[in-house]
Amino acid sequence: MMYLKRLQPFIYLGAFYILISFILRFIFIFHPLTTSRFSILEGTQMSLIGFINDALIFVLLSSLFVLYLTFISNTKYYHPWGGIILAILIFTTLYCIFYPIRIFREHGNLYAIIIILLSIKTLIFALLLYSNTSRFIVRNTIYFFIIFFYIFFILLNAVGEFLFWNEFGTRYNFIALDYIQNFKLLIGNILESYPISILLSVIIPISLCLTWIIYDKTKDNLIQLPTFQQKLKLIFPYIISAVLIGLFLISFMGQSKHPNNFYREIEANGLYKLYQTFIHNNNTNDFNSPTLASSQTYQFVSQAPPPNPPKIIKGEAEEQHKNVVLISVKSISASFLAHYGNTQNLTPFLDSLAQKSLLFTNMYATGIRSVYGLEALTLNIPPTVEESIVKRKNSSNKNTSGGVFKSKGYLIKYLYGGYNGFDNMQDFFRKNGYDVVGPESFRPHEISFANTWGISDEDMARKAIQIMNGEADSGKPFFNHWMTASNHRPFTYPDGKIEIPSTAKSREGGVKYTDYSLRKFFEMAKRQKWYNNTVFVIVADHCSYTTGKSELSVEGYRIPAMIYSPDGSIPAQHFNTLMSQIDLMPTLWGLLNFSHPDVFLGRDVMKPNYIPRAYIASQQDLGYIKDNYLTIISADTSIKQYQLQQKYSNLPAEFNIYYYPAPIKQPIRNLVNEAMTNYKRVYP
Repeated sequence: MMYLKRLQPFIYLGAFYILISFILRFIFIFHPLTTSRFSILEGTQMSLIGFINDALIFVLLSSLFVLYLTFISNTKYYHPWGGIILAILIFTTLYCIFYPIRIFREHGNLYAIIIILLSIKTLIFALLLYSNTSRFIVRNTIYFFIIFFYIFFILLNAVGEFLFWNEFGTRYNFIALDYIQNFKLLIGNILESYPISILLSVIIPISLCLTWIIYDKTKDNLIQLPTFQQKLKLIFPYIISAVLIGLFLISFMGQSKHPNNFYREIEANGLYKLYQTFIHNNNTNDFNSPTLASSQTYQFVSQAPPPNPPKIIKGEAEEQHKNVVLISVKSISASFLAHYGNTQNLTPFLDSLAQKSLLFTNMYATGIRSVYGLEALTLNIPPTVEESIVKRKNSSNKNTSGGVFKSKGYLIKYLYGGYNGFDNMQDFFRKNGYDVVGPESFRPHEISFANTWGISDEDMARKAIQIMNGEADSGKPFFNHWMTASNHRPFTYPDGKIEIPSTAKSREGGVKYTDYSLRKFFEMAKRQKWYNNTVFVIVADHCSYTTGKSELSVEGYRIPAMIYSPDGSIPAQHFNTLMSQIDLMPTLWGLLNFSHPDVFLGRDVMKPNYIPRAYIASQQDLGYIKDNYLTIISADTSIKQYQLQQKYSNLPAEFNIYYYPAPIKQPIRNLVNEAMTNYKRVYP
């Protein structure tokens, strides 16, 4: 009976965690982003497996509580042990402050948290050591606080998981990990995006009430502390359970073979998914298998000079050294454009420009974040395994789109109103010969609006015109890569510009404001002397969502792309053939008759020998689309294949982006081999 009484707080907290997880799972099943519908049997199976996943995770989460209760005793305060322990704590804290070990230096946020925790522990121990009369009060207060911490964390995590699903339609993944690693940006984004004061005004009182209930039912455990032998009887089963879960059982979590990706995500535990992402992010050998090469595969493609002189792709006529403005538009899915069936009138300018442009109707982004879009448009290679080249430390002296233009005498710049330190953008472009125009280039009066992500697209448009006028005056042609920033949560922008108020903080508002800013940019550009001698390339960096029934949902990678030439030298037409984001710049060079080294995997899609295919990827899955089949190679080298069956639509086939992925039991081997070969080879 004594042992059951000691387990009461764990039972209460565990039951609460499992209940909240069950409610969250139920919400996900009926969420609008969950486009799949499940039978009662499937819902029961998800709940049952989810219950087991949650229970296993809670055992591990309770480690802090177990550790705290294990070390509660009066003996450690007796002479001389109390003084010795206090001295050790003081020495450890001071040593970590003045001589941080390497892992602390590399993880600044972790270092700060550990210093704070050590300092608090030292102060509390000193208080308990030298104050016998208040020891019981302090001990009860700490006990109350730890219970509160668990309740508060469980509720806060549930809110976080809901908001993340509401944004991305998935459990925590590497996007969440990136946000956590950029803690300052994470906090700023949260504060500007959500009504935090309202959320906390609800979560804190609920946490306090539940904490008091559990505390009141279990506080008697602190009156008579268990002996060392009794603690061993309690702690030993826990250690065995935790070790078994950590070494064996946890490896089976997230191993569902269900063909529906939504099913697997709902069944999973969000915290464990985050842990999996962290482990994968720090394991550089995930794709180093006999079937797939590591990042060194791309060394020849992206690093100059190549080991052997590459062949030269010859232009078919005299080179046209027109100015080129490449605008990679933040998070504009094809589904936002009227051409692809959108009826909300979110992109009236882009829709009108598409009518006058070479419109690529069947293009796929390589990834689901801006850093992969930049990689595709700058390095013209398929999505790299592990981490994007843009974010790697050894990202200098690559063969880039800018390098091709620079070899022709162009001035090259990267313009971004967001904070360039994010995703290593500023460092990458500067190390590869670009001049960078970012927030630091603005004078205070040039900024009319900014949020946690940076300066508004409208302000960046005005700055871009100023920069391009200066470049035109130099007498040299220019290549400018401008990446927009406003279409990102918190989706705030200047009031009075569009009919959707900034206070709505909606993605639709972000999309429409970006479209508005692009219209303003072109209105200003038309008045400049360099306008008619300029080619404008507009393309999304990635889509706003990537969720679907398969690991890689093809509609979550379909992006708009167009090339507009004011003088009509590039005729307006629709190019409906399947292509990849990495093909856009090589195709432009073909249109301008550029000769350039054949060091890119992107192809000129206008050439008669072009073979239609597209590359799409997440950080754990590499996808290859060809002949209406999607082949997926995962980090564990498992292979899946789906036949893409276009869903019914009133739209023309080239603008219908939605497909039903039908699993193939026996993958078509030649497509699998081709996918592997294309992801392995150094260049075609």
